[in-house]
Amino acid sequence: MSVSKLPTTALNLKQFLQRQRVLGLYRSMLRTIRQVPDEADRKYLRDWAREEFKRNKEATNQDAIRMMITQANNHLEELRRSLALARS
Repeated sequence: MSVSKLPTTALNLKQFLQRQRVLGLYRSMLRTIRQVPDEADRKYLRDWAREEFKRNKEATNQDAIRMMITQANNHLEELRRSLALARS
């Protein structure tokens, strides 16, 4: 018998949209990390991103979640700027 990964309670619309936003941010971060030229750096960043998202998976405080989304967006933009500088 397989265990369902679905939550025991349904998400309301706001929670659903926020979850989609977080998942999109996670995917964007992993896509950007794939562009890092050095394999060791790429592995370090991938492991860091996965650990951060896993560590905050159970967060329920909406203000804290919004703050984490903002921080993740800032990290993503910083990584993108660093990659653009490295290419130029």
